Amino acid sequence: MKNRSILILVAISILSSCTIIKPGEVGVKQKLGRLSEKVHISGPVYYNPLISRVIKLSIQTSNLELSLSLPSKEGLSINSQISILYKLSPEQAPFIIKNLGIAFEPIIANIFRSASADVCSQYFAKDLHSGMRAEIEKAIKDKMMETLNRQGIEIDAVLMKSIQLPQGLATSIEQKLQAEQDVMRMEFTLKQAKLEADRKIIEAKGTSDAQKIISQGLTNEIIKIRSIEAFLELSKSPNSKVIITDGKTPFLINSDK
Repeated sequence: MKNRSILILVAISILSSCTIIKPGEVGVKQKLGRLSEKVHISGPVYYNPLISRVIKLSIQTSNLELSLSLPSKEGLSINSQISILYKLSPEQAPFIIKNLGIAFEPIIANIFRSASADVCSQYFAKDLHSGMRAEIEKAIKDKMMETLNRQGIEIDAVLMKSIQLPQGLATSIEQKLQAEQDVMRMEFTLKQAKLEADRKIIEAKGTSDAQKIISQGLTNEIIKIRSIEAFLELSKSPNSKVIITDGKTPFLINSDK
């Protein structure tokens, strides 16, 4: 019975001195308050629970969502929903724990606020609501990486999921876009009308040229030759014919046999 109790205690001790690092995580041992420089990847890690522990960090891509106002070049405040996709550099896990701690997302948020203020203040409010949004997102990301990459945090993307412009500005932008579409539609209509007019001019010129060529080519001699050829062809018909002529131009009358 005593041996059995000892075995149970040993088993409990072994289990309590082992932790499992899951895929997508890394672990760093902390012994008597001092961090190890060794980074443990997925698998079991054994340690003395009386004097040490294993600190785990996720190295998967994480999504930090923020809701805040962004400044514009004209001094307006633009409400926006932001997603920051980031992940930790595994080999820098000891540095992150030592310098940033395990609750480091507020640090990322503060760096974003600073970077977005610097970048967005160089753009007009309408730019945040146009095709320039991707350019602004990249500029903010690059600005954040200047600081965070040295801290072991990699920024994958900065995404402006929604932009809420001031009501008056939003209405003005919509009216401007509508006016631009109307101009484009009118330009297209005028272009089509011009093409149709050009087509009709070319067609009319072709008809006129053809008539000139025909009139110039139909001399009296050619007309006589063509008439004779036509009568020769008609004479091959089995029906009887009566030809009336003034000696110059014949006139043919068909009759039954």
